[in-house]
Amino acid sequence: MRSQHTNHLIELLIGTLFISTSGVLGKFIDMPTPVIIWFRCALGAIFLYVFCRYKKFNIKIQSRKDIPTVILSSVFLGIHWISYFYALKFSNVALGMLSLFTFPVITALLEPLFIKSKLSPIHIILGIIVIIGIYILAPEFDFESSQVKGVLLGLFSAVCYALRNLILKQHIGQYSGTAIMMYQILILSVLLLPFMFTMDVSHITSQFPYIIILALVTTAIGHSMFIHSLRYFSVSTASIINSLQPIFGIIMAYFFLKEIPSWNTFLGGSLILTTVIIESIRSRRP
Repeated sequence: MRSQHTNHLIELLIGTLFISTSGVLGKFIDMPTPVIIWFRCALGAIFLYVFCRYKKFNIKIQSRKDIPTVILSSVFLGIHWISYFYALKFSNVALGMLSLFTFPVITALLEPLFIKSKLSPIHIILGIIVIIGIYILAPEFDFESSQVKGVLLGLFSAVCYALRNLILKQHIGQYSGTAIMMYQILILSVLLLPFMFTMDVSHITSQFPYIIILALVTTAIGHSMFIHSLRYFSVSTASIINSLQPIFGIIMAYFFLKEIPSWNTFLGGSLILTTVIIESIRSRRP
């Protein structure tokens, strides 16, 4: 049982690492945000479909009653991605990712409304520690600057991400995480298609390698692993462990974008890492 828990935890951490590449890629790719998200979804859907066929996963929707829920969660996912990428464009990787990572607290507060469970005091405490870590990490900024827009968009993105995860939780037992992710990004590629005819896509040739990484590593693999982990962890637990993303993202931004973190970044990041370790141990089942 312990070895299974460890394997599930490792899978969640690897998925978190892959998803973390979105920060650097979202900041670096030089194309309009809706266009980036469309390519991310369209290519990601192709990758996941091929993988599902190769693994012979059952990708059939089992009940028509599930369709509205899948569509609704897809819309929240799309809004989350678009607002998050705009947050990265307005500010920087550190600030954009850290403002997004208020979502574990939002998730912990909303989860009892979805599954009729009691609010866990430990999630509130860990959530507060995460907020303190984010407060320490966030640099001082003028409220009239674009950084404020980045923070607000990051917070809005966090709400959408929490809602999407909570909506999906009720379907995890019926479908594979890969199949759910495939349906979601397929739906988004259809919804975002009009942007391909109204926005500039001329830079796609030079940006295509990075789009491939975003679609395959970040989206197809990373998000599928995260969704799959919801079978073994509560949404709150998975979300708090997922708080490693800003740390991974800031490290990547340092090496690839030359964004140098301050000592506050290390201190705040240490607090977030502490909550991840605590929640990893606490979530272990005997």
